[in-house]
Amino acid sequence: MDKTFKTDKTFKLGSVSEFCNFFGVETLHPLISVANFEDYGTYPEGTMNAGVYCIMYKELHCGEMKYGRSKYDYQAGTLLFISPGQLVGIKGRQDPDAPKYKGHVLIFHPDFLYGTPLARAIKDYSFFSYDANEALHMSEKEKKIILGCIEEIKTELANNIDRHTKQIVTSYLGTMLNHCVRFYERQFITREVSNRGIMGKLETLLNDYFDNNRQEEQGLPSVQYCARELCLSPNYFGDLIKKETDNTATEYIQRFVIERAKILLAEGELNISETAYELGFRYPHHLTRVFKKVTGRTPYEYLSSCN
Repeated sequence: MDKTFKTDKTFKLGSVSEFCNFFGVETLHPLISVANFEDYGTYPEGTMNAGVYCIMYKELHCGEMKYGRSKYDYQAGTLLFISPGQLVGIKGRQDPDAPKYKGHVLIFHPDFLYGTPLARAIKDYSFFSYDANEALHMSEKEKKIILGCIEEIKTELANNIDRHTKQIVTSYLGTMLNHCVRFYERQFITREVSNRGIMGKLETLLNDYFDNNRQEEQGLPSVQYCARELCLSPNYFGDLIKKETDNTATEYIQRFVIERAKILLAEGELNISETAYELGFRYPHHLTRVFKKVTGRTPYEYLSSCN
C-alpha cells in the first residue's frame, strides 16, 4: 500500500472485518486486529478508503512501496501510519505466487478506543496524518520495541476476550504510540541537516510570497500553503517547525510577517492600516492583535519607540 499511489477504483473498507476480508486475513477482534503481510491473499488494484486506523510495519528490503527515503534514514524497518478516511493506493496482488511484503499491520477502529484515555489522546499523535515519504524509519533497537508491542497485542487478542482485554490492549497500543513519538523526535534530530535546508527553503518561500505580492490575492500565507509548496504534509511540517524553532508553524509565519510589518512601519511611508492591507491582513485590527501577541506591543507603541 502506498499513500502516493492512486487509481480511479476506490474500495471503502469501513470496518476491521472488511479490511481483513479484503486482504484475506483472519479478524482477531471486531474492532482491532493484527495481521502479517505474508498471510495476505490476492486483492485488486485500486484506492483504499478505510474507516480504521492502520499502523504498518514493513521491512525495507522487499516489496514495492516507495517512501522517498534519504541517506540519513535508518535502514532496519519502516512504520507508516494511516488515519480513518485517508486514501491509500493499493498496487494489487493478482497472482497468488507473486512475492509478498514482509511485515505486519495493526488495524483498529475508533470505536475500540471509546471509554479509554486514548479516545481523546489519539488526535495528538499527528503522525497519523503524515505523508508516505514522512514515514518512521527505525533502528534495530527501535524495531524490536515496536514489534514487541505488536506481538503483545496479538497475543492478548488470541486469548479469550474478557472485560480486561480492552484495557490491556489499549495500554500496549498507547505505549507503542508513545515510543513512536520518541522515535520521530530522534528522526527529526538525525535529519537536522535536511531540516535546516527546509527552514532555508521556507524563508525563501515566504520572502518570494510577499515580493511577488501574492498576499494581495491570497491574503496571509497559510500553514497549508507552505507545507504544500515544500512537498510536506501540514502535520509533518508543523512538527518539524516546532522541533526546530520551538514555535508552532502558525507562530513562525506570524513572526515572519511581523518582522516585515516592522520594516514597513519604520520606513514611515505607510500608516498602520495601510501596512495591514499591504501585508494581506483583512482588517487593521488583525495586524494589531498579531503584532501585540508577537512583540508584546501594539504597532502604535512600536512606532513611538522608533521616534
